[in-house]
Amino acid sequence: MLSLACDAVQLTNGGEMATRKASCNCGQLSVTYEGPDPQRVSLCQCYECQKRTGTVLSMQTRLPLEHVTIEGQSKTWTFPIDGAEPATFRSCDSGGATYHFCPECGSTVYWDIAIAPEFLGMGVGSFADPTFPPPMISGFEAYGPAWTMNVSDLPMPGGHHDYDGTSHGGARL
Repeated sequence: MLSLACDAVQLTNGGEMATRKASCNCGQLSVTYEGPDPQRVSLCQCYECQKRTGTVLSMQTRLPLEHVTIEGQSKTWTFPIDGAEPATFRSCDSGGATYHFCPECGSTVYWDIAIAPEFLGMGVGSFADPTFPPPMISGFEAYGPAWTMNVSDLPMPGGHHDYDGTSHGGARL
């Protein structure tokens, strides 16, 4: 049986509060968020996000620190690197960020944002939660491939939209 990472409870103001858990691939490093849906979910194509994720699109969110619990050990990497040549491109972390990744499996799970210290940056994919709210904004489109602006125009073989990515071709969860 599939168990999603999101449980919603009713708040007194009529909104919904969610408990969502994100983790690295091996599960050693995790972040639990208990709070309302994030006020910012973004899709980014800057070069730093492309390098961090290994893909041309990055979906991320900012979560208020008072709603976050971190468990496990992390190693860090900070951008920009002290003493290194400055980056010659703009990125969504141009103000600086310290990325926390699992020392066992290497997954980046969260980051401290220099320009928004009251928030934790999170890659939405770390939640592995199909109910996570969609992006509200997009940025740095000039850095991504042109096809990303027209994803719905890409060919999709028959039945592929239900494919779960496994070799045995199971249905979408």
